[in-house]
Amino acid sequence: MIEKFNDVYIWILFIILLINMSQRRIKGTYYKSKAIIYIALLSLLTYLGVIIIDVKELSGWFIIVPIVISIIIGIIFRNKIWPFRLHCKKCKKRLSYEYIIGHDDCLCQDCHELEHPEEKAERERKEREKANRENPELLQTSFMEAEKIDDINWDLWEPTDRCVITFTQENNKILFIEKKRGLGEGYYNAPGGHIELEETASEAAIRETKEETGLDIKEPKLMGTIYFQFKHKDIRELGYVFTSYGAEGELKECEEARPFWIDKDKIPYENMWEDDVLWLPGMLEGKKFEAYFLLDDRKLVDHKVIWLSEE
Repeated sequence: MIEKFNDVYIWILFIILLINMSQRRIKGTYYKSKAIIYIALLSLLTYLGVIIIDVKELSGWFIIVPIVISIIIGIIFRNKIWPFRLHCKKCKKRLSYEYIIGHDDCLCQDCHELEHPEEKAERERKEREKANRENPELLQTSFMEAEKIDDINWDLWEPTDRCVITFTQENNKILFIEKKRGLGEGYYNAPGGHIELEETASEAAIRETKEETGLDIKEPKLMGTIYFQFKHKDIRELGYVFTSYGAEGELKECEEARPFWIDKDKIPYENMWEDDVLWLPGMLEGKKFEAYFLLDDRKLVDHKVIWLSEE
């Protein structure tokens, strides 16, 4: 009988170890972790009694004595030794393994998260991160549901398109276009467009200005970077903002744009994207910047503009 008890004791220790390791991953499991330690000590006490019986060469039936003693101690200190419950103390729902061995409040997941919303938010965040690791495209499309700039992880954000915007200045005037089609149709803006493969942003600025206005510019200077995220649309644009001084050639209208010069102090912000007024005045003063904009179609939802100090 003693040999059988030895085998049982080894299995008890193994189970206690597994439970203890599981508890370490569960927040709010202080008292239940201590209870497992108390149970391990009671098991050890029982085992010591068995060893004494074996050394004294007493009858195997004497094993009952240390077992009974351990049971009596367990009953006396039952509140500390056995805080575990099989059912939620609030809604009586049967508890899962995690909530039986962990979470000292003895509540089911639904009731526990009602009382601890921060843990629910943390669990949902981890679930999203896991899903995003398994499906990177899901992460990118999830940004469409953002309500504010800080909802977006800009370190993981990837644009669907890279583009340039170039503000050419000459004689206190700025070169503008009226967009005739595509994104921003009807709005006034500076010449710009997509960056082609194997083309630098600076090269794209020169090419797009030529294509949309007929003018040649030289040495465009990078002044800012803009991150555009659209709600409910899979559009994520990374824009590079350039300035240049002076242009050669004659204005020519194309299918996409009608070019024109406008006085620097008469910029028609009322007929431009809402974000322009937040950064264009400072940029024209020579300030470099980085900006983040969340848009719902043409409506600006949220923004963040960071002005960069000159190196």
